[in-house]
Amino acid sequence: MTDTLTPARVASSPPPRSVTRAAHRLRDRLAPYGYIAPFFVLFAVFGLFPLVFTFYVALFDWNPIGDRTFVGVDNFTRMFADPRFWNAAGNTVSIWVLSTVPQLLLALLLAHVLNHARLRFALFFRMSVLVPYITSVAATAIVFAQLFDRDYGLLNWLMGLVGIEPVDFTQSTWGSHVLIATMVAWRWFGYNTLLYLASLQAISREVYEAAAIDGATEWQRFRHITVPALRPIIIFTVVTSTIGGLQIFTEPLLMSRSTGLTCGAVRQCQTLTLFLYEQGFGQFEFGYGSAIGVALFVMVVVIAAVNYLASRRLRGEGR
Repeated sequence: MTDTLTPARVASSPPPRSVTRAAHRLRDRLAPYGYIAPFFVLFAVFGLFPLVFTFYVALFDWNPIGDRTFVGVDNFTRMFADPRFWNAAGNTVSIWVLSTVPQLLLALLLAHVLNHARLRFALFFRMSVLVPYITSVAATAIVFAQLFDRDYGLLNWLMGLVGIEPVDFTQSTWGSHVLIATMVAWRWFGYNTLLYLASLQAISREVYEAAAIDGATEWQRFRHITVPALRPIIIFTVVTSTIGGLQIFTEPLLMSRSTGLTCGAVRQCQTLTLFLYEQGFGQFEFGYGSAIGVALFVMVVVIAAVNYLASRRLRGEGR
């Protein structure tokens, strides 16, 4: 007597093990992509699409309330022939160098001190370096404007004590660059200090103790132990500081309230982002403004690539 399966029994029978295993393997492979998918969806909507659209708009004479005429590379030709663009590019690079180099050196030195010095309330001092980072940019601009004021500023008063004539930092090119760079460095050095400090605390103290027993000085330990160990995080902070420094916008805008987006009567502190905003949203020349944005993007990519190549070379030398 043969036992035949009814349709109901066939429908309720479990799937073969091979099918179940294949489904589990497929789920395990797709799960990581599902976890990271929200980031890439948001990046595509708010990051990649605006970037691609900027390249597209740069090819047009784009008026948001008027005609949109395809002009090809005319916006780029106009940009390279515009002295205002080169002035803004020079100001941007100058402020970036003046703010990034002292900022990172000071952060590295302070992290080394906080990691090795025996301080009471060490946690308080380590956390207090974040105060500039959480301070409002507007409040920072007001305070620094008072400190660097030509007539009543503390800095000019101190300079007067040694016979130096007052400097109008907001009206001179180098003075405005120093003022803005000081604001940027003061705001970000604490953030970079904590990054360096976290990396330093991962280094075993036995390494420093062994070097001290072998007769290594403090400078030698810093040069041959601290700096090589911090090389990856130093490269990271250099790249991020470069990106942020080339996109500086708020500080020069707040320091030039009387002149607005031009940042001075002769545009002495106008950065590329201010020039971009002036042309795009001040003059409503979206095509020309987008071309400036493309140029800024290329500049950031090139400098980041140089930093990446330099980091590979440093890593190769450190091995």
